[in-house]
Amino acid sequence: MANVVAICGSLRKGSFNRMLMNASIGLAPAGMTIKEGPSFAKLPIYNADDQQSTGFPKEADALHEAIRAADAVLVVSPEYNWSVPGGLKNAIDWLSRYKDVSFKDKPVAIQSAAGGLLGGARMQYAMRMVLQGVDANVFGKPEVIVNMAANKFADGVLKDQGAQDLIKQQLAAFAKFIERHKA
Repeated sequence: MANVVAICGSLRKGSFNRMLMNASIGLAPAGMTIKEGPSFAKLPIYNADDQQSTGFPKEADALHEAIRAADAVLVVSPEYNWSVPGGLKNAIDWLSRYKDVSFKDKPVAIQSAAGGLLGGARMQYAMRMVLQGVDANVFGKPEVIVNMAANKFADGVLKDQGAQDLIKQQLAAFAKFIERHKA
């Protein structure tokens, strides 16, 4: 059994990436449970002075503990200005400051959806670099990049069969990756 915590890089309730994350939760293979992790929306911008004076915010503690307790992480995020959204990057910055970094050696898969042709591919590249910086065990292929997202979602649901099939393939391979990591 693989317990996966999902982190959505978009704070919008109706975002394509939230819809993609919800689709992935529903398409998880037998033996894998995916649950959305605590929100990072209220985390202050990381400042070492603040950390020293007041400690870690409760939102950082909650996300840190959720990742530590999970077998793996699924990051589903849009691309902002060719990179990782600032709020998500800030959350990872906070998490990197714990003595026992929650992402260290943790299997992590990445997904993205965007309205354009590249579907968030540049965010995925940037996210891989960020995750390497916190010693995560980043999953490779298959990649889930849902491009032209407005044509693939309707009424909050992923309707595109090709995208659904790709998610199933990724999550099945990710489950095997997690099992190899556990061994």
